[in-house]
Amino acid sequence: MLGILIIAHAPLASSLQAVALHPFPEKEKHIEALDISSSMTSEEMDTLACSLLHKVRNPDALILTDVLGATPYNVAQRLAQNTGERHRVKIIAGVNVPMLWRVLCYGSDALDSMLECALKGAIQGIVASPNLL
Repeated sequence: MLGILIIAHAPLASSLQAVALHPFPEKEKHIEALDISSSMTSEEMDTLACSLLHKVRNPDALILTDVLGATPYNVAQRLAQNTGERHRVKIIAGVNVPMLWRVLCYGSDALDSMLECALKGAIQGIVASPNLL
């Protein structure tokens, strides 16, 4: 199973982890969350992210962040740059529940195909509901 690390503004990462594990409790050891708070230093963020990534990667991992260019995304970028050649890490910004559930459903796929699967799940999960009034 592919390792998943969610890095997002507090309390979104841990909330998404809880939502993900509700239908997939057996995937608990494959998913970690890092809530970034305004009181954390860059060093604290990087240290925690590195530790959590180490727990989930197998040897590859997918990092899901909330907003492109925001602090959680920047933490993920630094983390991915420092993982070394033995481990592959991919990052997706704009995490949502359909994306997360899709990844957990198909987490045994290779990292590149999982990346595509996650993106499709995210996009297909966004729809305008017809007004029923």
